[in-house]
Amino acid sequence: MEDFLISKIEEIAFAKVGKTDSLWKAKVLDSITIVELAVEIEGEFGIKIPFNEIVEENFETVENIVRYIASKK
Repeated sequence: MEDFLISKIEEIAFAKVGKTDSLWKAKVLDSITIVELAVEIEGEFGIKIPFNEIVEENFETVENIVRYIASKK
């Protein structure tokens, strides 16, 4: 799961990231790329991500995203 997320983030944002790197505060992801990432996650993991859950708490790091996805399964 981490490898998929890191690969997608790097593809979308054109930036290298680690699993604990800040994605929002460091502006790796912006409002458009975060939605693109959410769509990719929905397709890959078969979950639905409501827009109101695309928040820093859930998407600040790859680790946070992994925890969020696990909570949706």
